[in-house]
Amino acid sequence: MKTVSIDRFEGTLAICEDKDGRFFGIETSELPQGAKEGTILKIDDAEGTLSIDEEETTRRRKKNAQLQKDVFGG
Repeated sequence: MKTVSIDRFEGTLAICEDKDGRFFGIETSELPQGAKEGTILKIDDAEGTLSIDEEETTRRRKKNAQLQKDVFGG
């Protein structure tokens, strides 16, 4: 199973980044409902299906919020 994060949206593409820092596009019509910037997606190797990794998405969002708080205060 591979995981990627949605970096941004450009037109009909979700620009995703893998663990090696490579970027590629996935058609927004292929995304699971509720996917947005910062969402972590799991890609099933056998079937190629996409699903949201809720646990990892939440963990990374909390980590990023803490980093922002540390840098900018608050």
